[in-house]
Formats: sequence, structure tokens, C-alpha cells
Amino acid sequence: MANTPNSGNMNKGMGEGRRDVQGGATGVADKARDMATGVADQARTVAGNVADKARDVTTNVVDRAKDVASNVADTARDWASTATERAGDALGSLAGTVRENMPSADYVTDAIEGGTRYFREHSFQEMADDVAGVIRRNPIPALLVGVGIGFLLARATTHRS
Repeated sequence: MANTPNSGNMNKGMGEGRRDVQGGATGVADKARDMATGVADQARTVAGNVADKARDVTTNVVDRAKDVASNVADTARDWASTATERAGDALGSLAGTVRENMPSADYVTDAIEGGTRYFREHSFQEMADDVAGVIRRNPIPALLVGVGIGFLLARATTHRS
């Protein structure tokens, strides 16, 4: 095939077609890049929103747990205070009963009244610290007393036929 006047126009038309295809491909690539950037931005936004929600939920859970723990501590403190007062009152009543029924038992009534004063003058935490100190200083007798109390409780709660 020789170069004819029409073949030059044909080559020229093919060059322009190639440029149109390349331009179209570049346009498609640019659009794909823009879309990918948009999707990435949306993904970042969604991830940020999820992280914010997770932080909010975690904060709420922690706050509720703190409230519950505070309420439990307050209730335990109130219960301990009431129990301490009742124990002190019971010991005072016991001392009065022993003094009335056994006038010669001064040592016993003095000990009971001392216990009553102790219950009235000390907080539950101070008493718990004192008990812990006694256990630390006398571990074996404390263990034996614990075993004895456990044995008595088991006997008292076990039904015999």
C-alpha cells in the first residue's frame, strides 16, 4: 500500500481517535480517583462517628458503674453504722440484765459495758482495722476461732433426723 492522499487523512484520524481515547481514559481515571477520595472521606467520617459513639457509651457505662458503686458503698456504710449502733445497744442492755440478775458479776458487766463504749465510740472501719490487727498479731488462734465458729454454724444449720 502506497501512501495515497487519503491514507494521510486516515492516519491523522487515527491519531485523533487515540487522543480521544486517552483523554477519555484520563477522565475516567480522574473520576475514579475522585470517587475513591469521596468514599475514603465518607469512611473516615463514619469511623469518627463510630469512635465518638463508642466513647460516649463507654463514658455512660463508667458513670453508671461509679453511681452504682457509690450507692452500694453508701448502703454498706449505713448498714454497718446501724449494725454497730444495735450491737452497742444490745451490749448495754445485756450489761444491765447481768447486773440486775447477778450483782456479784462486776467483772463481766464491766467487760460488757467496755464493749458497749467501744461500739459507740468507734466507726465500723476502725473496728474492722482493729480485728485485722488482732488477726495479724495472732494468726493461729484467729484461725482456730474461725474454724470453731464455722463448726458451730454448720451444726446449728444442719437438720438432724
